[in-house]
Amino acid sequence: MFRLYIDADACPVKDECYRVAKRYAWPVIVVANSQIGIPADPSVTMVVRLGFGAADDWIAEQIGPGDICTTVDVPLAARCVEKGALVVTNKGYLYTAANIGEALAVRNLNEELRQSGLLGAGGPSPMGGKDRSKFLAKLDEAMNLMRKMFPATS
Repeated sequence: MFRLYIDADACPVKDECYRVAKRYAWPVIVVANSQIGIPADPSVTMVVRLGFGAADDWIAEQIGPGDICTTVDVPLAARCVEKGALVVTNKGYLYTAANIGEALAVRNLNEELRQSGLLGAGGPSPMGGKDRSKFLAKLDEAMNLMRKMFPATS
């Protein structure tokens, strides 16, 4: 069965995830380091894992082929893709087996540059309407792709 995992700590597109998953009748697993509000819907489950990296570890252990995760955490994305899942970032970028290696290399290089002081410590730009639209389109695309790749489970 298909599942949508949300790396929910500071995720700005949870509502969009709930909407798209409901349209496709996919269960949603919201994973965070603390309890957060979720819809009163039996298809949405909350999982709390305390400790640094515990939520990411839980997602990486549970996710499998046909599943989708939404996260901006590139190392978590790599672990998910390695298990046969797809990953959609909050701003609508799709990580697959074809591009996750490059994304992880760029992330690691930027981390080294930040630690050496050669790169500033800026964060991501704020979410805008175009980002939300792109996310919705890419999540819809990813769900349709999984349904085509795994037709026996749809």
